[in-house]
This record gives sequence, structure tokens and C-alpha cells, in this order.
Amino acid sequence: MRRDASVVLLEFNELTPAVVERFVEQGKLPNFERFYRESDVYITDAEEPQDKLNPWIQWVTVHSGLSYAEHGVFHLGDGPKLTRKCVWDLLSDADIPVWVCGSMNPRFDAPLNGYLLPDPWTTTVAPYPDELLPYYRFVQRNVQEHTNERVPLTPAELVSFVTFMITHGLSMRTASAIVRQLMREQLKGGGRWKRAVVLDKLQWDVFQFYYRKLRPAFATFFLNSTAHLQHKYWRNMEPEHFKIRPALAEQAEYESAILFGYQEMDKLLGQFMELAGRDTTLILCTALSQQPCLMYEDRGGKTFYRPRDFARLLAVAGVTAPCQVSPVMAEQFHVRFESERDARRAEAQLGALRVDNAPAMLVSREGPALFSGCKIFQPLPTEAVLRTGSGRTTPFFDVFYQADGLKSGMHHPDGLLWIRTPQRDHRVCEERVPLRSIAPTVLEMFGVSPPEYMTAPSLSGGRPSQELVPAGIDE
Repeated sequence: MRRDASVVLLEFNELTPAVVERFVEQGKLPNFERFYRESDVYITDAEEPQDKLNPWIQWVTVHSGLSYAEHGVFHLGDGPKLTRKCVWDLLSDADIPVWVCGSMNPRFDAPLNGYLLPDPWTTTVAPYPDELLPYYRFVQRNVQEHTNERVPLTPAELVSFVTFMITHGLSMRTASAIVRQLMREQLKGGGRWKRAVVLDKLQWDVFQFYYRKLRPAFATFFLNSTAHLQHKYWRNMEPEHFKIRPALAEQAEYESAILFGYQEMDKLLGQFMELAGRDTTLILCTALSQQPCLMYEDRGGKTFYRPRDFARLLAVAGVTAPCQVSPVMAEQFHVRFESERDARRAEAQLGALRVDNAPAMLVSREGPALFSGCKIFQPLPTEAVLRTGSGRTTPFFDVFYQADGLKSGMHHPDGLLWIRTPQRDHRVCEERVPLRSIAPTVLEMFGVSPPEYMTAPSLSGGRPSQELVPAGIDE
């Protein structure tokens, strides 16, 4: 076993190979260019059809080495249903310390030899240990309610978060960025969309604090801000692909939003290279990527609707049983009841909601829990009406609000995988490699044998089984 190995898995969700290449060629991503020149370079294949191309599925594949057919985790928040051990579990079992910072849809075995901070959409896994809770709760509320003008935080939660950050790595750089962002919003009345990268800076501060405190041999660091910007603003980056063109004022605000996101990732990449030093392997992985979303253009574009208040939605539907609601991404949310009987009744009541005779809600049930969300994705008139199964009606927009903007980026199975070892070799693999190969590759870097359920070939500590093309031949 290699006790001297040190690996950080940078999980920059859904960065797109072609977009990275374009911005690098334009000289706008100097740290990506340097990282590329010092790495073994791959394109991963998620090996899944479009209906199963979702990051909460692909990141489970990255961490477990299993395909969707093998791990069966379909919804965000279902990570704990995975029965196989993930990379951090196997390393922890081998007495190798780990620091999992924000990884999506996680599961883990306690006690863990290290710390684990779940992604902010997961509601079924608590941070480990509990000292991470003040930070996690604050970020979770801000991310889950990012489409709301008001984030439901109590004064006590805010004080707890500020106290945590002051004692756990808050930098002057991040504090200044927060002040500048809030002043910009107040003075110019816009730019709220840039808050996502402020959360990235907070995440970096917390990661760096614990990385230095724990000295983990293996760490992960997950970010979603640029994926979010691509979903919302691809139309502004490449309007020529879309039938629905942005208005002039919108284009002026968002034309460079995606570039802004990539440049913020570039700054973080430079900070990671500085933190890692000479002896740490950095693995840049995106799991999947994006492409223009054009399939809704003939229907006015894809939008989504989110409940203004979950209690109000349930009351309109006629749901009276005690329950707990946990929002996740976009329009989706979990509802957990005390009994399966209550969940069955609520499933029927939510499923009966209609707009113009079309079902308003997607609802699936597993035991006493529902997974739901508004399934209407086309623009609705302001006078739209929500009708219950009993025939009662209420204005649709009294219950839901429309998130700003039209969806313009959708998922693609290709992903970046750049492995920067202490040797700083640069080679390019000309063939795509399975996303499932990442987990066994990481384990072998530590001399830990991959379990039998990881059937994809390891890339042998940064070297694929097929021959790499040395730098200079392909360029």
C-alpha cells in the first residue's frame, strides 16, 4: 500500500471539453492551459442514454465504479441506497484519511476516517462530523432557494454560519468578494446570478482549512456553479443556435456569463495547483458535460415552475397528513410521510392536479416517501388555473412561480478527465475511456486493490491500458 500517495479529485461539474478548448485557445484560461500541459488527458464516456444523463447519477458512477444499471441510484438524495462502498469508504477501511468536500449524492459508512460534507441538494445524508452543520445548513438553504428573492434563514442560523466561517478559514479575499457582490446588487440592481461563485469561494476556504488541519491522503472538491450557468445562459453564449433569441438587455447582462464561470474555475484551479505543491496528484474530472438544448425551441423554450410555499401547494392538493418537505434541484422536491398509507393518498392527490387538463405534477413513491415536481415546462399565461381532483380551482401563479430564464444547456455524455501527477507528464489518450474507470484508478494510486464489482479497467495510476500519444505528436 502506498502510504505516501496524495490525491485530490477536483469535481468541476459538467465543464464542457469544447468550451474549455475554445477559451484556452483565446488565452482566457491560463491555469487550465498549464494544467492540460502537465497532465495525462482523457475524455470520459458516461455510457448512459439521455434520460439517465444527470450528474446525481454520473457522480455516483465516478465514486463507485458502477454503471447506473449496477448502482440503481436515479434521484438526487438516493445516494444512501447504494449498497456498495465508494472510493472514500474503501480508502477509509484501509486506514487512509479522507476529506470529501461537497461530492454529489454521497453515501458513506460511519465511522469514516475523515470528514464528509454532502452536496447542498442532498437531504438524506448529514455532514460527518456534526461540526460541519452550520456551514452545510447555510449553503443548502441558499442553493436550494437560489430562485427565490428571499432565502428562508433564521437570524440564529446566520449567526451560526458567520461564527463558523470566521473560525474555519474565511479569507479576506472571500469576505471582500461578498461585500462587493452585495454592493453591486444594491447599487446596480442586478448581478444576483454571480452569487453562485461567491459560494464557491466559501467552499474553497472551508476545503483549504480542513485540508491543512486533517492532512488527508485523498480529498474531493465539488462545484456546480458553471454547470448552472451553462444550463441558463448557453443561449446567450451562442445565440445563433437558438430560434428564441435573447432580448438586447438580457444579452448585455448574460453574454459573457459562461465565460465568467469558467474564468472563476480557472482561478480556483490555480489555487489548487499552489496548494498541492510538487507531490500531490490532482485529478480534474467533470463526469459529463453540456451542449445546446434545442428540443424545446418550437414550444417557446423550456422553463420550470417551483412552489412559492410547499405547505401551500400541499394544502391546495388536499394533503393534510404530517410530512417533511425537502427541496432539491430546480422544480423537484422530496416529501416524507409518517406512513406509507399517507404517502399513497398524497401521491394520488398531487397526481390529480391539472392545468388545462394536463397533469401538473410528476410524482413517484417509494414506501412513505414521494419524489415530486411540477412537470409543466412550457410558458403559461398569467391567468393559468390549477385544478384539483375534486374540481376546486386556484390561480396557478398563486401556488407556483416561474424561475427566471429559459433552459438552454442540456447534458452530454463526454467528460473531461485530466490527471496531473507529480511527474507532470503530458500525454493525450485518443480513445474515450469509461467513467467507471476513475474509481479503480484512484484506488490503485494508493495500492488498494479495486473490489470485484469495479469491472472497468483502471487507468493504472494515470496511465490507460491503451497507449497514450506523447505530447507533440498530436499538436
